[in-house]
Order: sequence, then structure tokens, then C-alpha cells
Amino acid sequence: MRGSHALVWLVLIAGCTNVQAEDGDCAPFIAPFLPEHPYATPSDPIEPLPLTLALDPAKVALGRQLFVEPRLSADGRVTCAHCHSLALGGANGQVHSKLAGRPEGSLNVPSVFNVAFDFRYAWNGRYDKLEDILDFAIASPAAMAGSWRQAWHAIAGDANYARVFATLYPERAGEVALRDALVWYLRSLITPNARFDRYLRGQLDLDAQQKLGYQLFRDYGCISCHQGINIGGNMFQRFGVMRDYFEDRGHVQPVDTGLFKATGDAHDKFVFRVPSLRNVALTAPYFHDGSVATLEGAAKTMARYQLGRELTSEEASAIAAFLRTLTGELEGRPL
Repeated sequence: MRGSHALVWLVLIAGCTNVQAEDGDCAPFIAPFLPEHPYATPSDPIEPLPLTLALDPAKVALGRQLFVEPRLSADGRVTCAHCHSLALGGANGQVHSKLAGRPEGSLNVPSVFNVAFDFRYAWNGRYDKLEDILDFAIASPAAMAGSWRQAWHAIAGDANYARVFATLYPERAGEVALRDALVWYLRSLITPNARFDRYLRGQLDLDAQQKLGYQLFRDYGCISCHQGINIGGNMFQRFGVMRDYFEDRGHVQPVDTGLFKATGDAHDKFVFRVPSLRNVALTAPYFHDGSVATLEGAAKTMARYQLGRELTSEEASAIAAFLRTLTGELEGRPL
């Protein structure tokens, strides 16, 4: 998505939630495995997450085991969970990923929660499918530093894995099946029943500060990019619509150019996939560069650079109070 936040909001009012980057045409985004949402109301641009998804439980269980399997990494020391801790909101709490025996990453690690509802992957949105982002992670020197072939060979001799893969993938056990099982698990990482979801369903009320925060979130235009079932994750937007964030911050690196780094198209410079705000209270520090430590600071930064507005401390605190209502549950347990 390119252009001002006002344009985005007009598009949303017209009923479009996914703006195509090249010509402005739009079509509703439909993620895989999404059931109908009986609780959604036409008046609210945010939908509650479904309580369950239609997934293969056996493949999810296999993927869960692989997610914490160090043998998938080249040196047998790193797992997916090292960068995407379920106890840390699906991220790792670091400014940039920094694992033992690995070079420091160049970006803040995004959460893996609710990725089934995102339309693209990675901060710059260059990947269309979960399989693609897994291909990147398995080969990245800052992450698994290996390959699917190496990972499969590392576990293929394990009798337990051999039995499960032969049962679930009788015709294609191997590298492709290994990746597929991880994709099933990632799709299962939904976090329903956030306080705000229950508010939308009419099951409970918000307190006065949370309601004020949501009202400001809507009135000031935050919701023009952070809306839908994942409260983001369904469009592109330039970081610095109303003011140049990168000029103010300085020290611009190639990763700061966003989608441009992948496409080379000047229109894509500083354009990023809008992240989901679900469970955002658990995933500090914030932004692709990990430059902001608090929700209040993130709200002020977004208001300044995306909306051209300076928030008071009271307004930032209210918006942060609303954002804290977006923390959900994983497998029936509060995060």
C-alpha cells in the first residue's frame, strides 16, 4: 500500500482490505483455513479471531516437535523457538536476533502468532507463502544456517520421526514433508479470546481508559492500517507517511528500505508490510529496527510519522491500554 493514511481509510470504507501495490485495484483478502466469523459486525473494522481452525492435528503435532528440534540447524544448537519463543509473544525480546554462534541479525524478529491470517511475510513483505519464509530461515546464517536436505538427513535416522513421517507422508516423506509439517504448526499458532475479542462478542466490557484508547485509535486513523481479523498484516504502507522517519533517525541501512530491497522499484522504498498488533504488548522492542522499547513510545512514534499528530502522554497511555487488550490465549491458556 502506498500513499497517505487518508487514502487507505477511504479504501477501507469502500470495502477493500487488501490494496495491490502496482495499480490500486483491490480485492478482499481471504486467508487459508478461515471459517466464517459469526461475531463480526459491519460497524467495526476489527474482527475477533476464530476459536479454532480446521487443521490436521497429527501434522500440527509433528510440526510442534520440529519447532523445538535443534537437529534442524546446521550445528544442532538452534531451534525455531530460539527466535520465536512462545513465552515471549512468538518473538524473542531482542532488538535484533542474536544467537550463540551466529552473526547478529539486521532486523527485529516478528511474532509467529496468527501468521495464518497474514497476507505476506517478513518485514518487507517479500514472501507470499509461509513455505517461502521458512526457506529463508533454514538457510539464514543468523538463524538455522543450513538447508532442508541437511535438516532431513539429521533426523531421518530417528526411528520415531521415521515412523511418524511414513504415516503422515507415505508418498513424499523427506525435505518437502519436513517443511510442510512446520507450516501446519505455524498455522495453528492462533491466539483467540483476547479481552478485546470478547468485548466485540459482547461477552465483557472494557474499562474507561481502554475504551478511550480504542476511540483514539479509530478517530486518529491508526485503524486505517491496523484493522481486520489480525489488526494489521493485510496491506503495505510506507514507514514515514507524514514525516521522514529515517532522516530523523539517521544511519539508514539497506534493510531500512523495506520492499525496495527485494524489488528495486523506487516506489517501494521504505514500504513495509503492516504488522499485526495482536499480542503487541508482549513483543517489545518495536518496529523493524527494534528502536522503541514501550507501547506508549510506539504509539507516539506512529502518530508522529504516519498521522502527523503529536500525542499527549495521556493519549499514548490510553492507546497503550487498548493495545494491551489484544493479548490472547494459546491453546486455551493466557499468554
